[in-house]
Amino acid sequence: MENLTNRQVVLRRRPTGLVQPDDVELVEAPVPEPAEGEALVRTTYLGIDAAVRTWLDDARGYLPPVAIGDPVRAAGVGEVVATRCNAYAVGDVVTHLPGFQELAVVRDDVFTTVIPGVDDQLAMLTVYGATGATAYFGMTDIGKPQPGETVVVSAAAGATGSLAGQIAKIAGARVVGIAGGPEKCAFVVDELGFDACIDHRGPDLKAALKEHCPQRVDVYFDNVGGPILDAVLDRLAMHARVVLCGAIAIYNEHGRPPGPSNYFQLINRRARMEGFLSLDHWDRFPEVAGTLGTWMAEGKLQYRTEVYDGLDSAVDALNALFTGANTGKTVIRL
Repeated sequence: MENLTNRQVVLRRRPTGLVQPDDVELVEAPVPEPAEGEALVRTTYLGIDAAVRTWLDDARGYLPPVAIGDPVRAAGVGEVVATRCNAYAVGDVVTHLPGFQELAVVRDDVFTTVIPGVDDQLAMLTVYGATGATAYFGMTDIGKPQPGETVVVSAAAGATGSLAGQIAKIAGARVVGIAGGPEKCAFVVDELGFDACIDHRGPDLKAALKEHCPQRVDVYFDNVGGPILDAVLDRLAMHARVVLCGAIAIYNEHGRPPGPSNYFQLINRRARMEGFLSLDHWDRFPEVAGTLGTWMAEGKLQYRTEVYDGLDSAVDALNALFTGANTGKTVIRL
């Protein structure tokens, strides 16, 4: 093993709002030794998702909070360098949940997936891993867009929203994105092929929704929650489907956020609103990889990454999701 130590970014205190440099610490730890049934993976890229920030709070969720002193939890992609597990061979490239560290132990479980035949590791992390699965399951299983329907996607220039909107376009829907700033809106329309994009920093979000969704909204893929969710709920079509993927607008807030004030529109419009987790469909990840891989090969699907270098950049990379500095998938290259 050429690494004598394992560099990690560990949690030192619970953040308040944006993560501050003193909330975490870059340390050197011993290289972990895989036990029977385990393998050791050297991290190549870390994926920065909004969920990372939620795991730093001392609150219940679908995964337990990161303990003080533990590496910050995050998804990643890497290469197996030692193995005592029949599921993995040395040289396998896997997506897994290493956290902010150079080396991590994996087991044959829901968090680790070998994706054969993909040489582009950024694509593995951005399209074929949890991000692509989230966009795919949320849009195809819950949103179920039909040809001619209107689909709205918030955080449309982000990692999941950008893929979800393209999947809706492939299904034949008319797709309207919501993003922050003219540059992101231009990216969503000119490069991703959305039919329109609304700048949520503009003067009147409700008026813009009425303009760009004259037949109302059949499917809303929500990544942000907050006032944007309320505005779209007020524009739902009959029997609309609202896909609850995330709520980035409230992840840095303290206390219980207020519920959407327009939830009664679900009754008026006979609509439904449903949350989901891609981890619930781990057994279908090969289906995701195959379908999205075909669309990539056909030129129907594309992605963009915002690359930061080294664990020293971890705080800046994570905060970029909440300041609007990122476009596409934010990753750290190790």
